[in-house]
Amino acid sequence: MIELLAVLSASAAAGLRIALPLLVIGLLQTDLWSRVPFLSRFSPQVVIGVLVSWSLFEIFASKKLLGQRILQIIQLLFSPFVGAIMGLAIAEATNVEPRLFWIIAIVSGLLALVLQLVQTGLFYRLRGLPVWVIVGQDILCVFLVIFAFDAPQQGGLIALLLLWLSIRISKEWYRWYKKQGNAGERNPRRYKREPD
Repeated sequence: MIELLAVLSASAAAGLRIALPLLVIGLLQTDLWSRVPFLSRFSPQVVIGVLVSWSLFEIFASKKLLGQRILQIIQLLFSPFVGAIMGLAIAEATNVEPRLFWIIAIVSGLLALVLQLVQTGLFYRLRGLPVWVIVGQDILCVFLVIFAFDAPQQGGLIALLLLWLSIRISKEWYRWYKKQGNAGERNPRRYKREPD
């Protein structure tokens, strides 16, 4: 159970950022990249260089509206993949049975995708996220990776809380869209321009 909470904590971090959690997990466990799928195919110097560059881009570009728009598209595409990598990395570090790796990869990827989908929806609904939210995401991302190793129970609970919030927000969106649809049926002139 502790290992599962650690996996959830790490994959939730991948749902917030892509390169930053991979960089932090590599700095905490220097030999871990050599055992992580996909990343182990590249030299550590190349991996560090790419992750540092992309992490800096994530940190600074996310403070601007255009940067947020670019990052949302990229993170939405790659978050399931990075979530699976993070989950497998934690599973490898905590000596989880190898026969469970494919389940961990699927669950981790789905959790990261769900969190990223909600962020993307909030971005387009609010037309950009405030800077304090972006800074909070950066800090939370780092702490979730640290918690995955040092305090998996707390990290896992935070991940489950983020998942619960995502589900609540999704339900509110569904109600809002349904209400908008019903309003359009009752009053079509508001949504369709009359011919001259």
